[in-house]
Amino acid sequence: MTLFTRIINGEIPSYKIAEDEHYYAFLDINPLKKGHTLVIPKLPEPEADYIFDLDDDTLRGLMSFCKMVAAGIKEATGCKRVGVAVLGMEVNHVHVHLVPLDKETDMLFSNPKLQLSAEEMSEIANSIAQAIDHAL
Repeated sequence: MTLFTRIINGEIPSYKIAEDEHYYAFLDINPLKKGHTLVIPKLPEPEADYIFDLDDDTLRGLMSFCKMVAAGIKEATGCKRVGVAVLGMEVNHVHVHLVPLDKETDMLFSNPKLQLSAEEMSEIANSIAQAIDHAL
């Protein structure tokens, strides 16, 4: 069972942004920018760790869910765009990074990660979740 499956199952706490039957979005605990969010599919074991191993319906659904979450991130953070990255090297479970962007260099994964308090993380998660609810 992957770290992300344990987060989905509530065994490990997360700053949840959005969830439905098939997907889960939560704040990255080592963000590049405030609002940096991870979106993951809820997968049976063994979990796919490469996005192009997903079946077509799951991949389409994941991208649609990411689009909804990105709209919430953009509204809540006021960023110019939301960048998308699929690296998949850190955790062996498909995951999409959604990063608020004001300039291209905001998405460099070699940039120093932000150190945010639990209070800040909760505030960010709540503001994005509310923006998503507002858009629906």
